[in-house]
Amino acid sequence: MVMRSKVLVWFLVIALVPAIITVVAKETTRANIQKEWFGVTSDGTIVEQYTLTNKNGIVAKFITYGATLRELYLPDRKGNMADVVLGLDTVADYEDPQKNPSFGCIVGRYANRICEGRFSIDGKEYQLAINNPPNSLHGGFKGFGSRVWKAMPMYTPEGPAIIFTYKSHDGEEGFPGNLEVTVTYTLTDKNELKIEYKATTDKPTVVNLTNHAYWNLCGHGTGRILNHELMIKAGNYTLADDTLIPTGEIKSVKGTPFDFTESRKIGTEINNPSVQHPSYKGYDNNFVLDRKKELGLAARLYEPRSGRGVEFYTTEPGIQLYTGNWLDVKDAKDDKDYGQYTGVALECQHYPDSPNHPEFPSTFLRPEETYTQTTICRFYAG
Repeated sequence: MVMRSKVLVWFLVIALVPAIITVVAKETTRANIQKEWFGVTSDGTIVEQYTLTNKNGIVAKFITYGATLRELYLPDRKGNMADVVLGLDTVADYEDPQKNPSFGCIVGRYANRICEGRFSIDGKEYQLAINNPPNSLHGGFKGFGSRVWKAMPMYTPEGPAIIFTYKSHDGEEGFPGNLEVTVTYTLTDKNELKIEYKATTDKPTVVNLTNHAYWNLCGHGTGRILNHELMIKAGNYTLADDTLIPTGEIKSVKGTPFDFTESRKIGTEINNPSVQHPSYKGYDNNFVLDRKKELGLAARLYEPRSGRGVEFYTTEPGIQLYTGNWLDVKDAKDDKDYGQYTGVALECQHYPDSPNHPEFPSTFLRPEETYTQTTICRFYAG
């Protein structure tokens, strides 16, 4: 009887081992959110960092300074992980405009440029800060990317998420109206980074928001992105003047170095004289998306050596391609140096200077309206 009991016990143990292992495996791959102290701003405001991990082991780190995507770890075709976005190590570095060209942050109140920082609403003219002479860029000297946001982490059916909120006061950097902004990042279990934006105002204003991540799918600090293959689903782009302000002309990309309708290396025509303009030194162009659906494919970025790829889906009418033409940052994240063309930004947004071009999709927001947009970065390897 004793012998039969011992046999039964061992049988049960053996039978349960696979179940125990399965439970452990599920525990180690479950979605997770971690919060930690990151630093303090020059005015004494605490900056926090949140780490989101989806069930497949993809990791994204965000800081409350600028609602910034600071790190993003993706697997290559062999499963090796690398951090594929450019960034910095300290709050002081993020506060330094000479060291931080909007790495990974939310830019606004108006992403991109406004000509001479001027626009009118209902006959009243507004003057913004001129931080990119002779124009205003990314919201001014202290735009949304230089503000500390409030953060609330949460678990959703799609995956771990973090909700960032910020109130931009009437008159901030010259913009009218108190603007309430919410940006939700969700790291889905489908290996996507979903970014959802919402804003409301108590006075007519202009709004154009985007995330300004710089991508290097080999891993940040590993060299240039000129061999990355890029497709942009856009048959046209907005022609710009010497200061990167649209002339109003929508021009076909066909037969030009701006034709990315078929996937090709970023560096294929980057040395073309029309791309190597003294004011540009590379691509810094707004593309008019062919998107037919409310949420559609805008671009695809692929790095053939690692096999890492990102597809960009958006509800926005345009995407700005910027190839890091002026990057020159020493001792960046992990003590890496970032030089020219070491990161590429693909910013889903409205067109530059839209408030001064009534023929462009509108960026005006009134109190009875709600600004919304969604951009999804879908990751793959192959």
